[in-house]
Amino acid sequence: MAIRTILAGLSGGTASAGTTELACRFAAAFGAHLEALHVRMDVTGFLIGAGAEGLAAAADMRWAEEVSAAIETRAEQTRAGFTAAAARHGLPLAANLAPAEQGAFWREETGDAAAFLSQHARFFDLVILGRSDRVIDQPHTDTIEEILIRSGRPVLLVPAEAPGRVGKTIAVAWNGSAASVRALVAALPFLHRASETILLTLGGRGGQGADDVQAYLRTHDIASRLCRAPLMLPAEPGKELLAVAREEGADLLVLGGYGRAPWRELLFGGAARDLIGSSRLPLLLAH
Repeated sequence: MAIRTILAGLSGGTASAGTTELACRFAAAFGAHLEALHVRMDVTGFLIGAGAEGLAAAADMRWAEEVSAAIETRAEQTRAGFTAAAARHGLPLAANLAPAEQGAFWREETGDAAAFLSQHARFFDLVILGRSDRVIDQPHTDTIEEILIRSGRPVLLVPAEAPGRVGKTIAVAWNGSAASVRALVAALPFLHRASETILLTLGGRGGQGADDVQAYLRTHDIASRLCRAPLMLPAEPGKELLAVAREEGADLLVLGGYGRAPWRELLFGGAARDLIGSSRLPLLLAH
């Protein structure tokens, strides 16, 4: 599968710079159409949803005006950053860009960011999201999980500061589940461009079918080497995956999230959330 369309979710927070840079970088590399989606907070909806306290706050119009002004400033700054990055990477910015045309397009909505992104992402080949400083080292982030689960699209999760190198050495976490198959297939465009592909397994049973995976990759002209790591930290598989991937020199980790038990519990309650919360290594996730 080729990557022809990319959606970048830009919140305007500390994660936006890294997301913008890598989204533009990959759009240029793949010759893809890039759309940036910035969702503004709905101040009126927030006040109504807050009930009596919100209505009391609404009596002070200066509060609402200050919040609205901050939202406007954030949107303008985020758009300016995206426009500058697109120019650096030679992506033409257009108001009406055809879906198959290479270039960059800016889009704004108002409301719930996860809902808008989940719905809009369904017809993009890749979604790129960032992890702000406030979610690093947290157990999980509902927004990222919601978009991954509801959109049905692969999500590239990037750190707040874009690494200089991403996708040269790729580690693919393999456990034999359908989710890991989907992640593997979603990663093919990246694997074709990589200098090295590492098939990473944890524990004895996790490596079942690894030989078949390597054979499948060879049909796509992708050479890989197998790294079988023992599961030393059953309670913290995410941290172990990260540790092994880093030891092997990976700059991108591919992970199938949320498969059936026991890996569903391992990944949904353990590895995927550990990785989302603590990893500054870019992650390619597929549900």
